[in-house]
Amino acid sequence: MQRSIFLITSFILLNVSLNAQSMNNEKLHSILYTVSDTLAGQPGQWQLIIDDVQMFCLTDELHNRMRIISPITDVSEIGQEELMKCMEANFHSALDVRYSVSEGVVWVAYIHPLRELTKDQVIDAMKQVYSGALTFGSTYTSSNLSFPTNEENKTRLN
Repeated sequence: MQRSIFLITSFILLNVSLNAQSMNNEKLHSILYTVSDTLAGQPGQWQLIIDDVQMFCLTDELHNRMRIISPITDVSEIGQEELMKCMEANFHSALDVRYSVSEGVVWVAYIHPLRELTKDQVIDAMKQVYSGALTFGSTYTSSNLSFPTNEENKTRLN
């Protein structure tokens, strides 16, 4: 019995590891090239444009990290209320992307381990960053899905 469980477990683990996506800069470059209108840069540091939305894709293969980011505006151009809306969106409607501030710029960012990414996840990440950039200042959403606020929950229950 023990041996059967061991063999089955070994087979499952081997199968999972053989089928696992092993994303790297070469594969990522191919995806970015296919999806973007323009692509420039070098492996691990790309600049791309999709329908006039500027994005950057940065990777660190050694540390297994990847991020797709898009600059929104200078933080000095928005007020406290706008920043609070970004924080609320991070909780309810931004899903896998986050509104962030770095070096005086508001960004929308998708951050994920690199090797574990699949092609579909990269494409979805680009769509969410694109949507997050376009909806900044209005709905602050990365897709059609959002988690309801407490106020929306109360309305649904009444």
